[in-house]
Amino acid sequence: MKPIPFSAFSFWLALILAGFLGIHITGSFVGSQKNHTLIFTKENTIRNCSCSADIRDCDYCLANLMCNCKTVLPSTMEKTTYNNHLTIWFTDTSLLEMLLNFTRVWDLKLSFCGTTPLPTEYLAIWGLRKLRVNKVKGRFPEQSVTISSSSNNEKEDSLAVHNKDRQMLAYISFLDTSLFNGYSLLKSYSVENVSSITEHFPSLLYSDVFSTPDNKSYVVTFIY
Repeated sequence: MKPIPFSAFSFWLALILAGFLGIHITGSFVGSQKNHTLIFTKENTIRNCSCSADIRDCDYCLANLMCNCKTVLPSTMEKTTYNNHLTIWFTDTSLLEMLLNFTRVWDLKLSFCGTTPLPTEYLAIWGLRKLRVNKVKGRFPEQSVTISSSSNNEKEDSLAVHNKDRQMLAYISFLDTSLFNGYSLLKSYSVENVSSITEHFPSLLYSDVFSTPDNKSYVVTFIY
């Protein structure tokens, strides 16, 4: 029996099928990756982006090119819960206050892209467990802190109800924005089993927010 010749048509058909299969596999892999949220301000606009890969800090052009970004108005920004990783590039504290104050964020990265020193202001963040901070032109490299309690485990949510007869465990962090001035290394300390924030910290800002009694046990962390 004579061998069947491999025609040019068969060759190109096989090449096209191989290319299609490669694109399909790549698309499936990218689609399976969890996107993270990137928010930044540029020229008096707020950009809210969904990124499948990490973007170099404060590289606005690359973010617009590689991420799915949209412009949002400050008046339309609402408090939300960020279940995935959130990155914020900022040049002043106004954006941080608008986005983070009493917002629930589990995993957060903050990158200071400005040059003017920041004032001492305090932000309250619910549920924070992982924080990375970076000042692009700062004295110190990127630093990080992980917040946990002595009873913490991997399956525990940022606000977990163990059962109906026990208290709810809530994490609340207070962030000093002047830490981005780079005068010292990132520091933090936590106080566990706080049943009343107003009683334990009577001089704390936002004390009126915590004045209502509830059935919660707080892990209170100060980051500075």
